[in-house]
Amino acid sequence: MSDTDTDPDTDAGATGESLRTPIVAVLGHVDHGKTTLLDKIRGSAVSEGEAGAITQHIGATAVPLETVSNMAGSLVDPTDFDLPGLLFIDTPGHHSFSTLRARGGALADIAVLVVDVNDGFQPQTVEAIDILRRTGTPFIVAANKVDTTPGWNAQEGSPIKQTYEAQSDRARSMLDENLYEVIGNLSDEGFSADLYWRVQNFQKNIGVVPLSAITGEGIPDLLAVLMGLSQRYMKEEMAVDISGPGKGTVLEVKEEKGFGATLDVVLYDGTVREGDTVVVGGTNEPIVTEVRALLQPRPNAEIRTEKRFDKVDSVAAAAGVKIAAPDLDEAMAGAPVRVVRGRERDAVVEEVRKELAQIEVDTEEEGVVVKADTLGSLEAMANALKEAEIPILRAEVGDIAPRDVAVASTAGEDVHRVILGFNVDVLDRAERELDETGVKLFRDDVIYQLVEEYDEYVEEQKRAQQETVLDKIVRPCRFQILPDHTFRQNDPAVVGVEVLSGTLKNNQRVVKWEDGKPKRVGELSGIQDQGEDVSESRAGNRVSVAIDGPTVGRQIEEGDELWIELPEKHAKVLEQELSDDIPADELEALQGYLDKHRKRDPFWGK
Repeated sequence: MSDTDTDPDTDAGATGESLRTPIVAVLGHVDHGKTTLLDKIRGSAVSEGEAGAITQHIGATAVPLETVSNMAGSLVDPTDFDLPGLLFIDTPGHHSFSTLRARGGALADIAVLVVDVNDGFQPQTVEAIDILRRTGTPFIVAANKVDTTPGWNAQEGSPIKQTYEAQSDRARSMLDENLYEVIGNLSDEGFSADLYWRVQNFQKNIGVVPLSAITGEGIPDLLAVLMGLSQRYMKEEMAVDISGPGKGTVLEVKEEKGFGATLDVVLYDGTVREGDTVVVGGTNEPIVTEVRALLQPRPNAEIRTEKRFDKVDSVAAAAGVKIAAPDLDEAMAGAPVRVVRGRERDAVVEEVRKELAQIEVDTEEEGVVVKADTLGSLEAMANALKEAEIPILRAEVGDIAPRDVAVASTAGEDVHRVILGFNVDVLDRAERELDETGVKLFRDDVIYQLVEEYDEYVEEQKRAQQETVLDKIVRPCRFQILPDHTFRQNDPAVVGVEVLSGTLKNNQRVVKWEDGKPKRVGELSGIQDQGEDVSESRAGNRVSVAIDGPTVGRQIEEGDELWIELPEKHAKVLEQELSDDIPADELEALQGYLDKHRKRDPFWGK
């Protein structure tokens, strides 16, 4: 959850701003109930609210605070909230959702991930999780279809805790098992989660809301959690000048009879009016056109099948609307829409061009986050990083914000938990997030220096990683079987030994030098020091060892000098890279082992 706590008593109106409706995206695997859930919320809102209390725009359902309160009952007291309600958007699909942007972030302020409580995570669920992680979008999980639990006694439209407590022990137990399977799925994806009423800190943990899209059980809880999180963490982001020129994102481009190409748009800031000049992102260049008509489906009609629309004079954020205007054939889904009113047209065109560039930068599933001060420098940064074979996860114009840190912190590799900032500042809240998450920040006003600094950091990380790997390397050791210390002749042979030099470690192969060649005699399967099992023993110690393979009196004898077998690669690394980091007696054992090999092959281990 983004760190946007604000004082609940802050009066947005004092700054000439109003609080817009939070935008909620609903995602989920096919057949897990996304559509049914949206339809249930729409239908419940219609029955609970006054006439016209629910507004259905294109691809969106606006549910005002009063209607939310009616649906949620005692879980939502409208006097506790300043936000106008909730706007649910229908996302055209996961891949489309990942390109739907607003102000450089995801279009949705918060998301609901719908999971069938019986099926758990499916491929599209994981895909949706990846997109939410990549876009830094906070989310909650709707664990749907609780009513399909065997023996379930449905309580239409009631809060989930109330209906849960009314169930038999057997039904509760079966549901619990499924719910904790979903929580385990989230854990596998790197998210700490729990049932929402047990979550203390929604910034660190994902809330899971059990519900039924058929019976409406748990939907009051879902609405309460969405309102609570939006009010608590996103109020600052909801403060917009609703009377200002509109800003939105294209959901889809559709042909409509009598209008030609039209745009289904989610408006997240300001107002759009009939007759306004708008700039829309196009496949080649921004499109400048004039709004001929603003269209909305008939009240409470099914959005997907609605063919008749009402014309309206204006629409204010946050809302969905269909825009009819000339020359929209080249418009792109996911592109920005900007109203020019009261602003220089050229400036708005440039603004749209910048946003398009953000979408067009080649990004990958894994990589670094890049921020730059201008479109030109962002492109230059992207090119420099491409030449240096440094992958980019996200690239945008603007100062470093908390959401950038959130996205960088999700990188799978430590060397990618990085933000590269060219000629930009760091917002105060982002500074705090950097300290808390451990995301590494590099800033410079010379591009090649920025790339070099990052390359040096990667090399340092590789060296550190190499040291960790070398901790597992086979260590040199020379040891001798003591006279009169044979405790068992074979299967395995158990003998007393003295470690002459180096480190004797368990589970290593043992060799004996014969005729100038190392002959493998067995493998250490145990070390005991005064009757206690140990994993290793150092030079100067006497211990008993078990050796699988040889028989005392045949392959090995009391008094024999034995060695731990060193793979040639390990010997090479030890001599060339670690000679300063190992004890003197271990170095002595290594040198003795190399000397023996090199009498036969002067280049062994080099």
